[in-house]
Amino acid sequence: MEKKHRLTVLASLALVPLALSGCSAGGSGGGASSDADTLSVVDYYVNDPDQGLVVAALDKCAAELKVKLNRTGVPGKDLIQKVLQMSSSKTLPDVLMLDNPDLQEIASSGGLTPLSQFNVDTSGFAQGILDAATYKGEVYGLAPTVNTLGLFVNKAMLDEAGLAIPTTWDELKTTAKALSSGDRYGLAFSSIATYEGSWQFLPFLWTNGGSEDKLDSPEAAEALQLQVDLVNSGAASKSVINWSQADVKDQFMAGKAAMMINGPWQIPALNADPSLTWTSVQVPINKAGQTPTAPLGGEVWTVPQTGNKEKQAKAAKFVECITSDDNQLSLAESRFTVPTKTALAAEYVQKVPDMAAFTEQVANARSRTGILGEDWPKAATVMYTGIQLALTGKESASDAFSKAKAG
Repeated sequence: MEKKHRLTVLASLALVPLALSGCSAGGSGGGASSDADTLSVVDYYVNDPDQGLVVAALDKCAAELKVKLNRTGVPGKDLIQKVLQMSSSKTLPDVLMLDNPDLQEIASSGGLTPLSQFNVDTSGFAQGILDAATYKGEVYGLAPTVNTLGLFVNKAMLDEAGLAIPTTWDELKTTAKALSSGDRYGLAFSSIATYEGSWQFLPFLWTNGGSEDKLDSPEAAEALQLQVDLVNSGAASKSVINWSQADVKDQFMAGKAAMMINGPWQIPALNADPSLTWTSVQVPINKAGQTPTAPLGGEVWTVPQTGNKEKQAKAAKFVECITSDDNQLSLAESRFTVPTKTALAAEYVQKVPDMAAFTEQVANARSRTGILGEDWPKAATVMYTGIQLALTGKESASDAFSKAKAG
């Protein structure tokens, strides 16, 4: 999920070893072990509840494959820098988890092994996650679950105002304006100057036919104008330029926003407040006939290039296990994410009705790196910079991205 943006980190970073639930925190520092019955694993789950839930799934696969795990957790903001260091020093782990938009950067460095070398079956997975995990025609990783963005609404506020849930941009603007009163805004979203701001803009860009490689297009300008109109009309706060997605959730839960753009990882917090009545739908479209298209978040599990063919083959079996049907459903249900095998969608929604809109949204969700590959971070930076220029009135929606690209 895009809950972080890459930060500049110090040249030397320390891994955070975690001894958990049958996982050894041995002294390999995350690097591949020579012991054929031990697999080293590196991921960025360092906080509960995700850490405990994922570790339980890892332990289940370790028991099934009769291997021991040497697991190391690295804070998300430090992971890529550390992986690049491990790649250059030839100390990559046997199994490596990556945030999906980072996979192509690591694959391009030669640090990963194509899953086709181990005859891993990639059929049945959502196309968006396969696109995210593909580099130069080869699939390098698989994800058990994914997430995306949707529109959350406070049902009590809409019912009190006699309003329907908006399904188009025009309805979104008029409904958000009608629900704005006092210190309450109709809609909250994140337009912060990080990858979170870009991530939250993508549903409007893509649904409107825009593209990350053509940010100077009329479709992109129209999507940006929507955000400008919402802020300038008072339907959304000017503070959206400073809000993270966590801040947006806080505004919604405090009753200071009647609707919000956010992801399903916020659902546990929303459900913890019994006084809050909410529902979620797909992100509204601009014009009839458009398909709601949102970005795909989630982590992929990969087999690094360690040189030990026997252990790489076992690591590939581990990737198959963690992405099995049973593990997909179990992890999706416990973490409010969506299974990546589309055939599991109906069974999952029956178990977790709160995830219906997000499951539907994932079917058409797109990879951020599908077009630009390893150049995606450059476009994301232009995107959030242009959004900031437009929302602060420094540039028009038509010129903002061009100005941002020009620096």
